[in-house]
Amino acid sequence: MKLKLAFAAATLALAAAHAHADNPKLRVAGSLVSGGMIQQHKEQPFFENFAKNTGLPLDAEYKPVDVLGVKDADGLRIIKSGLFDIVALRLAQVSRDEPFFLGPDLVGLSTDYDTARKVVDAYSEAFDKRLQERHGAKLLGTYPFGPQVLFCKGAVTGLADLKGKKVRVSDLSLAKFIEKLGGIPVTLAFGETQQALERGVADCAITGPSSANSAGWPEVTTHVMPIGFQIHLVAYAMNLKKWQALPADQQAKLAAAFKRYEADTWAYSRELWNDASRCNVGQQPCNGKRYALKEVPATAADRKVVRDALTSVSLPLWAEICDKSFDKCSATWKQALGPVIGLK
Repeated sequence: MKLKLAFAAATLALAAAHAHADNPKLRVAGSLVSGGMIQQHKEQPFFENFAKNTGLPLDAEYKPVDVLGVKDADGLRIIKSGLFDIVALRLAQVSRDEPFFLGPDLVGLSTDYDTARKVVDAYSEAFDKRLQERHGAKLLGTYPFGPQVLFCKGAVTGLADLKGKKVRVSDLSLAKFIEKLGGIPVTLAFGETQQALERGVADCAITGPSSANSAGWPEVTTHVMPIGFQIHLVAYAMNLKKWQALPADQQAKLAAAFKRYEADTWAYSRELWNDASRCNVGQQPCNGKRYALKEVPATAADRKVVRDALTSVSLPLWAEICDKSFDKCSATWKQALGPVIGLK
């Protein structure tokens, strides 16, 4: 019922905007405002100057999903419904409806930008096929928030120190990994995490350096461990009927525009990650807000624990869940990504 009410409210808002439109407009539900700089400095300008950026006789009616009052976890339902023409899908969140889409971001897999780029490229064909067949949408592109790292309130020297600590996580595979370390996973929305850290509901939390910097996590934590667990991906999907209604030349222009946008956002994400990593520990140059967290270097042993988590925790767990909803899930994953990561 809440989802239907949100759809209705968003429909009225967009209908009002269309009444004053000069050109046909695509209805776009973008990333969360709370997601930070990529939404503000890349996504919003791209869609607000859509005709110019794509060379198409189309504009975009763009709103971040949280401004629309729609939950990001409902992204696949929104795009399939036809209410929106393009939707930014946070893969960790929409994987509750489609586990296959978490495949390129399992714990221990895409732990750095270079690996993540190879993984996404190798997985995109299977991702797009599943998106079209099951959810009536076309994959346009992706971007990463960047390697997700550990922030703690109180001293830690390594992953072993998470034993007994309450750690904010964002998906099931990360929760199981924290459990294996002896920690207590706490599932919290990103916007609730700073207050949870401040009040002791969570002792530690995992996110990207830039997101943490924008949300003020370093104000309520003391230590950061720059070891990547996942990279957190966003994918842009277009309603398949809307895509198929475009002439072939317009499809080509739109695909080319998103390819440029994708390359731009991946590069910008890496710049933000590096800058925020410096800012959070008080180093220069820093274009964000400077803090004074204590950096805890990741040891080779801790990095191995994360790498091994792919085959010992996250892949078996995910495969079991995903194969129940899609019988070719894990086999497709291994065919696409096995050669990339050296897994038979």
